[in-house]
Amino acid sequence: MSKENFIDAAATARITKVVTNLARKQSSFPNVLGSLNTDNMALALKEISSWPGYAATPLRSLPDVASACGVKAVLYKDEASRFGLGSFKALGGSYAVASLVLAQKALGIDAADLTVTTATDGNHGRSVSWGAQLAGCAAKIYIHEHVSVAREQAMQSLGADVIRVNGNYEASLAACRSDAEANGWHIVSDTSWEGYRDIPLQVMAGYSVMSHELLAQMGNMRLTHAFLPVGVGGLAAGLVAPLWQAMGDALCKIISVESDMSACFLESINSQAPTLIEISEETLMAGLSCGEVSLLAWDVLRPTLSHCVSITDDAVAPLMRCLGQGLGNDLSIEAGECATAGLAALMAAKRDPHLWSELAFDENSVVLLIGTEGATDPEFYQSIMATTAGLA
Repeated sequence: MSKENFIDAAATARITKVVTNLARKQSSFPNVLGSLNTDNMALALKEISSWPGYAATPLRSLPDVASACGVKAVLYKDEASRFGLGSFKALGGSYAVASLVLAQKALGIDAADLTVTTATDGNHGRSVSWGAQLAGCAAKIYIHEHVSVAREQAMQSLGADVIRVNGNYEASLAACRSDAEANGWHIVSDTSWEGYRDIPLQVMAGYSVMSHELLAQMGNMRLTHAFLPVGVGGLAAGLVAPLWQAMGDALCKIISVESDMSACFLESINSQAPTLIEISEETLMAGLSCGEVSLLAWDVLRPTLSHCVSITDDAVAPLMRCLGQGLGNDLSIEAGECATAGLAALMAAKRDPHLWSELAFDENSVVLLIGTEGATDPEFYQSIMATTAGLA
């Protein structure tokens, strides 16, 4: 794909709201990690790197995207190949299941007698299902009415019992929590709430493996900006913790990216308190469709986010095609819906001189994007890729 066609396609990206986090204070960074610390992140790295099939996912350089933006480098952490599950989620839910089973074994309870459960838009449930299959326990996965049949079948193929609930993600989570309490099941959620933190902590520790990998892959190169997609915030928090440990007071600008249909973190930062939002319409970026922040992630991200942005869905399909076809000398990348979020925000910021200046981009900027997923919904992905008119 030519640079001109890429610019035309990326021009559909629109930022609808920007919030500057005035609470970000470098002096408070040493205190923000809380229980997500060196020890549990190291345990996660040791355990996950010992699993069959483990390999660090690629950190891809996108030189033509960088050229189009006038920055030094754009780096894309490509999670499409993670353990064959197609997304970063493979690191979190499966590790939390493994940790849970180990803890229960210490109490004399066999894996075969355990049932784990979660609510999901697809990828987290697939990770929990895979983790349960590896550990030998049962899995009950709750999905809402908008989750695709392909995602449902992917979890069923891993042996999970999948329960579909009317309503949105919050409705499926409520049903999951109610049934878990009634049946003595163990919730393996990637979001935390009052009194429920240990399992989400393990999920976030699993996600931290991504940052450990990318820091090693970057060598002497140092990030200046990181666009992190946010649903409940677990991924972003898991990424920020190792970055802060490596960069300290020189931590790069951390910019959260959310759908404007479900920008719970942006609204929470704006009000400086966790804020529940009502989701009236579902975004194409299914993994970002969350109306309430994880309290554990809030503790990490509130003091470390520099900016929060919300974006429309306009650029999702065009950028999936752009990445799939490759831009100039950039490699072709299989990118799912949520994997476009950071690139969309970067390109939309580039077209806004005031925001570009506020974010302090220049020719020395090194920008991180997170390719959260590949074609985890193959039918939807192929339908997007088949619409190529004007993009070749």
